[in-house]
Amino acid sequence: MSATTEIIVTLPHQRRVDAQVGKHVVHTDQPLDNGGEDTAPSPFDLFLASIGACAGIFVQGFCAKRGLSTEGIRLVERASYGATGVLEGVDIELQLPSTFPEKYKEAVVRVAQECSVKRAIAAQPHFTVHAT
Repeated sequence: MSATTEIIVTLPHQRRVDAQVGKHVVHTDQPLDNGGEDTAPSPFDLFLASIGACAGIFVQGFCAKRGLSTEGIRLVERASYGATGVLEGVDIELQLPSTFPEKYKEAVVRVAQECSVKRAIAAQPHFTVHAT
């Protein structure tokens, strides 16, 4: 889990928004059809990507602990939306190469399901916004 407790967000240009996370800057933009220049992923796309990337880190750690190659492993994430456009579900397909040991297949799926981002969402954290 990340130790980052403060992220500084700036608004550099038009629909672009940057987030300073420690020593890293995450750039976002809106797609053309939403008034942006499509120079970077949208914040919502980054949110979705963080779910798959987190599951990928858990899979990578699982393989590293067992000396298993990660070559050929892919995670394909698909979001599903309701009639009003609200996110209803996220499906992650763990594509394993034919050389992946059968005895670890169920375990690696369980590990991917335990990602920290997913757990944080499931915990339904409280959000506040205020002006100073």
